[in-house]
Parts: sequence; C-alpha cells; structure tokens
Amino acid sequence: MPAIVPLPLGDLPDPLRREIDGRLAAGTLSTSLPVQIWGRRPEAATAWVQLLGALREQQALLEPRLRELVRLRIASFTQCRTCQAARKSDAVTEEDIACLAPDDDRFSDREQAALAYADDFVNDWFAIDDDTYAALGRHFTTDEVVELQMFCAMMLAGGRLALVQRARAEDSDPAGERVSRE
Repeated sequence: MPAIVPLPLGDLPDPLRREIDGRLAAGTLSTSLPVQIWGRRPEAATAWVQLLGALREQQALLEPRLRELVRLRIASFTQCRTCQAARKSDAVTEEDIACLAPDDDRFSDREQAALAYADDFVNDWFAIDDDTYAALGRHFTTDEVVELQMFCAMMLAGGRLALVQRARAEDSDPAGERVSRE
C-alpha cells in the first residue's frame, strides 16, 4: 500500500486531471498513482507532469530509444518497480535491457555516452567533469546535453519518490499503516 493515501482522481483539480489523462494517453505516465499522492500539492504536481511531457513528447530533442535506455538504466539503480516494468519504446528489446551497460557494443556511441552519463549522474556525480562534457559534446548538441541532464534528474527523482512513497498498488505494508493528516 502507498505510504500516503492517494487522492481519488475525481478529487484532483481539473488542470492536474487533464495533465494526467494526457500523459497516460501518451505513455509518459505508466500509472496515475504517484501523481494522485502528489496531488496534495496540485500546482507542483501539475508542473512536474508537464515537465515530464515536455521531456518525453513532442518537444523532446532526444530520440525515444535513447531516453528509454537511460530511463531503464536509472530505474535499475532506484529499484522503482513501476519504472522497471514499464516500457516506453518498442525500439528497446528485452535483450537490450538484459545487457544495459554503458560499454555494451549493442549500443551506439551516442547511447553509450548517455548511459555512462546516467551512471555517473546517479552514482558518482562528482566525477562529472570537463572530460565528461567533452565526451558528451562528441555525440550531443548543447541543448541535447541539457535535456539529457533534466531527463536524468526527473527519472532519478521520480523513481526515488515513487519508491519511498510506495506509490505502486502492488506494494503492501503488512501493518496496513498509511501516513495521512487529513
């Protein structure tokens, strides 16, 4: 069970509900459950969901396969089961996921650079230095690097937030306790 009682979709403000509906339809969100928890702060939740849409939908600079590889690589670190189970691009195979390492030859140089950056972003952010930016610059425009950074940040934060909130219906708390101060 989620650690915080999610609000019913019908209780969310219209702008947030519209964003949820749009992001579910686009495949950006796999479930509304985390956003129903975040809905206790509707303006912030709406902004978060809008940013996810901007980084993943029409305005995205990075190709879907690369984003999916990075998303799944970060999910392997956050251990967010919803993130790990969801598939956002048919261009990524189960074989790709089984070998999801930055140095695997199955990935293009661009994908390897993005995966290596995602690893450092999650695990060793102090290692991101001028050499890192030079390596990224061989494969990405400056605007794409910024998008990659923002995407990594959203995936890391969202995965960890969903995990600590137990924002997955299948997660259960044996004591059945939830945090709520209504």
